[in-house]
Amino acid sequence: MKSKKVMNKHCKFCKKHTEHKITQAKQSTRSSAHPLSHGSTSRLKRRNERRGFGNLGRYSKPTKPKRTGAKQTKKIVLKLTCNVCKKSFQLPLGRSKKIEFE
Repeated sequence: MKSKKVMNKHCKFCKKHTEHKITQAKQSTRSSAHPLSHGSTSRLKRRNERRGFGNLGRYSKPTKPKRTGAKQTKKIVLKLTCNVCKKSFQLPLGRSKKIEFE
């Protein structure tokens, strides 16, 4: 997918059409979204309720099955930054393997 580096868009903060610089928004992983959620291992380690090393008292586990039917692409999200007020907002796009800025 190709996209421009600079685009005229309506800025809801300036309340007028201004130039926006376009970059790709950084994708967060599942663990970084909620690092201290209720059952997370890092939270349990901080509360001394889980040991930190080894196989935690288990023998080696069987291999996981292959992820059949997994998605081939991720959804692309653009980050638009206003050149006047420097505020930014995100614009979700569809699925694509990669994005090029020209």
